[in-house]
Amino acid sequence: MGREPLALRVPVGEGASRWASRTTRRRVLLVVHNVTSAGRLLDLVPLFHDDFRVQLLVTSTGSSPFQGGVRELLDALQLPELPWEQALATPVDLAISASFGGELDLIQGKLSVVSHGAGYTKRLSKPGSGAPTSETPTFGLSPEWLLSDGKAYVDGLVLSHPEQLARLGLVCAEAVPSAVLAGDPCFDRMLAARPYRDRFRRALGVRGGQRLVVLNSTWNPEGLFGSDGGADVLPALLPRLAAELPADDYRLAAVLHPNIWYGHGPGQIRAWLDRARRSGLTLVDPVHAWRQALLAADLVLGDFGAVSYYAAALGTPVLLAADGAGVLDAEAPLAEFVRSAPRLDPDASLLPQMRRAITAHRPDPALTGLVTSEPSRSAELLRRHFYALMDLPEPPVPASLEPLPLPPYGRGRVTAPLRVRTRVEGTDIALERSAGHPPGAAGDAHLAVHEETRHAGDLDVADVVLRDGPTDDPRLGGPGAWTEEVLRLYPHCSTAVYVTGPHTCVVRGRARGAFRLAADTRAGADADPPAYASALHAWWAYGGEVPAHGVVLRMHTAGGAHPFRVAPATVDPLV
Repeated sequence: MGREPLALRVPVGEGASRWASRTTRRRVLLVVHNVTSAGRLLDLVPLFHDDFRVQLLVTSTGSSPFQGGVRELLDALQLPELPWEQALATPVDLAISASFGGELDLIQGKLSVVSHGAGYTKRLSKPGSGAPTSETPTFGLSPEWLLSDGKAYVDGLVLSHPEQLARLGLVCAEAVPSAVLAGDPCFDRMLAARPYRDRFRRALGVRGGQRLVVLNSTWNPEGLFGSDGGADVLPALLPRLAAELPADDYRLAAVLHPNIWYGHGPGQIRAWLDRARRSGLTLVDPVHAWRQALLAADLVLGDFGAVSYYAAALGTPVLLAADGAGVLDAEAPLAEFVRSAPRLDPDASLLPQMRRAITAHRPDPALTGLVTSEPSRSAELLRRHFYALMDLPEPPVPASLEPLPLPPYGRGRVTAPLRVRTRVEGTDIALERSAGHPPGAAGDAHLAVHEETRHAGDLDVADVVLRDGPTDDPRLGGPGAWTEEVLRLYPHCSTAVYVTGPHTCVVRGRARGAFRLAADTRAGADADPPAYASALHAWWAYGGEVPAHGVVLRMHTAGGAHPFRVAPATVDPLV
C-alpha cells in the first residue's frame, strides 16, 4: 500500500485538544479495506457535509490482499488518517465500513457496515478456507463474517432490500436486530444521473448513431477477465470485436473491477489490452467513471458481477460471457438474474448477437425493485441511521448525495490500421470501417493508417495516412506542412489527413491540393473526421472533383447520413 501513516496528534491523539482549532462533538471513522470498498465510502461522505459538530477520520485495515491504489485514494481524500493500531485504540462515535476483514470487532465505538456491491451475493470464506463450494457462506451475510466469539458485533448492518433480511434471518438470526433497510446509495446516484446519459455518451466519444458496448468483468478467476472459468474467452474475443463490429457503428469501453485494475496493476492491464486499446477500446476509471459508462451503454457484455446486475436494473441489455457457477449465493437475486440472462456464444458471429441483444431486449422492472426497496431514499435513510448511532440530532437540511461528475472527454482514438469499405453513388458515399476483416463486407476497399500505428510498415502500404493534433503544434508544423511531408514520406499514400477537431480535418490529396472538411452538425452530422476523409478519398477515386466554391458530400454510416462540406484551403505552416 505504500508508506504507513504516522500516528496522528491532531485532531485526535496525545495533546490534540491543545492544537486543534475546533472542538467537535462526534468522531466518524471511515474504515477502508481496499479501493473497491473505499468507493462506496466515498458515496457516503456528503452525508456529513456542513456539519461542524462532526470530525471525519479515515483508516485502512491493511487486511485486504488488494492494497494497490489505496494510498493514492486516501491521499486524494485528504482526511486525517490514523494508522490501524491507533484507530483501534482511539474512541470514536461511529465507524463505517464497506467490507469485512481486519479486527472490526475491536473498534471502540458504534460500527455500521454497508455493502460495496448490489447487496450480498458472493460465497466467500475467510482466508485459508479453500475455494468456494455450495456450503461456503455468503460474504457479509453469515455467522462467519457477522459474529465474534458467537456474538454479533455490528451495530448497524445496512441492507438494501428485505430479501437480504430474509436470507440473513435464515443463517444468522443473531445479527437480525442490527439490520437496517436503508437503500443503495450507489444505485441512487445512477438513478439521479439518468437525465445526463447523452452527456456521458459524448464524454466517452460516442458519436451519433453509434452503439456503446461496455465490457465488464468482476475480479473472480471465473469472471470475463479471468482465466480459470472453463474457457478463457477474452484474449480471442477482443480482436474479434474490433474486426466484426464496424468502427463507426459501435464504440467499445471496458469497466474492470478495481481488484483487477489494482491487483494486476494499471500498467499491466494496459499492456494486456494494448491491441484492443489501439483498436478503439476505452478503459474506464474503475472508481470515478464506471457508473457514467453504465448509464451511457447500449449493451453490457459482462459476467456475474454486481455491475452487470446494476446495468440490467437500469434497463440496459446485458449479454453474459461468464456465469460464475458456484460463486454466487443461489438464493440471491443476482444468481437468478444470471440463470436467466442471455448468453454470448463466443464461437458464433458477434455482430448478429449484439444486434439481437439490443433489439430484442425488454427491461424487467422487477430487477430494479430487487436492487433497492427504497429507490432515491438512501441519503435520507442512511443519514438518519448514522446520526441515530451517534446519538446526535440530524442537520436541518435535507440529506443528499454527490451528483455523478462528468468524466473527461475521450474521443476514442484508433491507431490500429482500419480497413475501409466504400460504395459511391454521386455525392453519396456509404462507408464501413473495421480494424479487421469483417465477414460479409462489400464495396471498394482502402487502408487507413494512423501515423502512430504500432507497426511502421503499415504506413508503407496505407492509402490514407492520418493523425490528430492542434493546428499550432510546432512539432508537426501545422496541417499544411504535415500533410505535405506525409505525401513525400509515403509514396503509396494518396491522401493525408490532419484531424483538427471533433468535426473537422484538413485533407491533402496527391496532386490535388489541400481541403478543409467540416461536418454539417446542424444537419445531424456526427461522425469521426477520418471517416469523412475516407469518404472523400473514395469519391476522388470515382472521379470526383472539388469545385472552387466547394462541395457537400453525404457519408452514410452508423445507420444515418452525415453531410460534410469540402472546401479548398490555403494551409500555411502553423495555420
